[in-house]
Amino acid sequence: MARRRIVVVNWRDPWHLEAGGAEAYAWQVATGLARRGAQVTFLTARGPGQSGGERVEDVSIVRLGGRFSVYPRVLGWLAVRRSRFDGVVDCQNGIPFFTPWVTSRRTPVVCVTHHVHERQFGEHFPPAVAWLGRLLEGPVARRAYRRRPSAAVSPSTIRAMRERLSWGGDIHLVPNGVEPATCVRTPERAPTIVCVGRLVSHKRVELVLRMAEELRDRWPGLVVRIIGRGPDEERLIALAAERGLDGTVRFEGFVPPERRDELVSGAWLHVSASAGEGWGLCVLEAAALGVPTVAPDVEGLRDSVRDGITGWLAPTADALTGVADAAPKQTSDPARRAELDLACRRWARRFDWDTTAGRIADLLSPGKS
Repeated sequence: MARRRIVVVNWRDPWHLEAGGAEAYAWQVATGLARRGAQVTFLTARGPGQSGGERVEDVSIVRLGGRFSVYPRVLGWLAVRRSRFDGVVDCQNGIPFFTPWVTSRRTPVVCVTHHVHERQFGEHFPPAVAWLGRLLEGPVARRAYRRRPSAAVSPSTIRAMRERLSWGGDIHLVPNGVEPATCVRTPERAPTIVCVGRLVSHKRVELVLRMAEELRDRWPGLVVRIIGRGPDEERLIALAAERGLDGTVRFEGFVPPERRDELVSGAWLHVSASAGEGWGLCVLEAAALGVPTVAPDVEGLRDSVRDGITGWLAPTADALTGVADAAPKQTSDPARRAELDLACRRWARRFDWDTTAGRIADLLSPGKS
């Protein structure tokens, strides 16, 4: 990587109001390549209040366009500079940027896929736009990247790319990393559940509210902390108030990583109700603090949660509350609780961001593309 000029293209940067796990992944790859001596440019959209560019951690950030206009703006920017770069990391958030269309055939391009969005397009867009999204994610992307290596963050994503997108090119497993825990686990005395993530429809946070409603009588003093922000926030706050959960559910909003770790480390359980993930970075972050996760047995989460070892998988979303209700019975035994804590931390230690960046660096080597 020494002195190689690399572009990392991602829909948003970590400071965007709608940033999530995909942004953490892209940024960790960018900074990891920079530490290896690469000259890295992070090409992304410009969110409200953000500058057009800055330099952070030896990475040059260039912000162009908005939610959808960023795609043609990025292609135009790269097209006029195609000879200035030695590699591209093209991150797919629903649809990729199709950078092979404007780069030299000799320029290595790695397409990073977190999860297949085929089903989500119908949740967020009108039928015609959803159809276009599926077309771009599937047949068009499949052809554009057919001679380029792809990186998928989990075995679930590899299976979905093969089965639902009919992806024929090489797919390499390059999982998320996790930052080492910086605080000591100190579970709160009151039973506490924490849910971390963006507040968007496919995360199904309303199921966590239903869980709180069903468990509060069985778990006296129950506190459920919702950490994160997103377009669903107002609806969820209103729903919690409608169900009389004001004293049980606490919406923490966006918090800095240090405060997030403090809140998670105090929880008895971490819960994800998502309909599907690429991996579920929040699961690994909780595990690094010794906190087990309860989640549905869906794509991504079945990879990041080791059922019965670092948490528990519910067979269906409707069974989520029952699985969560049974978990404290296992952790009430000090020996079992210590076993879970150790298993979670050992699992998290298997993943680190430097290894993630190193695997992407290998895929950018000449001859891989």
